[in-house]
Amino acid sequence: MSYEWIKAFHVMAIIAWMAGMLYLPRLMVYHAEAQIGSIQSETFKIMERRLLKGIINPSMTLAWILGLYLAWSGFAFKGGWLHGKILLALVLSGIHGYLVGRVRAFAEDRNDKSARFYRILNEVPAVIMAAIVILVIVKPF
Repeated sequence: MSYEWIKAFHVMAIIAWMAGMLYLPRLMVYHAEAQIGSIQSETFKIMERRLLKGIINPSMTLAWILGLYLAWSGFAFKGGWLHGKILLALVLSGIHGYLVGRVRAFAEDRNDKSARFYRILNEVPAVIMAAIVILVIVKPF
């Protein structure tokens, strides 16, 4: 497969990962407001689990595999912008891991965070995504 094809699939994986990372905390906003044991709460549990296992986890894995290949084959892991991008991707992966824990907490009816918390958390992946796009497109350093 050529470099351009791999890059195209990397971008598609990033789009899917980010879509999920932006949607999951939004689901949690509504889930935090639902009464424990209600039909709504149980529906949110299913939606969160399916989003995580069906979209977010596979797309993150693919994004990392393809991204590391691109960083190695295209740039030999050189360039300040690339190091910044990888660092921010690690931070985004950490947030992903945190969200996995929150899905688990909701599934066990032990959420201890407010809807406001999830509204704020919902903005963090978007800010990181914007910084990554600037690093990749502008390459400021």
